Amino acid sequence: MARTQTAPDSGRGAALRDAWQAERSAARSARAAGDPAAEWHHLERAHILSQPLAGSHLKTHADMLGAAARRRDGREVAGQLLRLVLAVPGSLTGRYPVGNTGGADVSAFRPMPIPEDLRALLTTGADT
Repeated sequence: MARTQTAPDSGRGAALRDAWQAERSAARSARAAGDPAAEWHHLERAHILSQPLAGSHLKTHADMLGAAARRRDGREVAGQLLRLVLAVPGSLTGRYPVGNTGGADVSAFRPMPIPEDLRALLTTGADT
């Protein structure tokens, strides 16, 4: 697994958590507006941000599971159930695929490019 160096307990960690909360809030707003595509987009971004933070990572997959259930997407529900099991150990050990968007449409083990606007929140500069 690829791993990006993070500093979740520092000031950078506070900014990371704030950005994660903002994406979750945007997802909730999209859901309230009846826009499941926008909801999912923000959940994917929240997932990217949450990977180094075990509790946040787990909550993001729970949110993704809820979104999949509302869409009645059985494949995604199954994928999220698997990811709920993997999320905390992956975060705690640093064995998570950096940049992965967290949906069942991609392998749970495949690293992906980090969106440019999120990169500074996730890297120390060593692997950018």
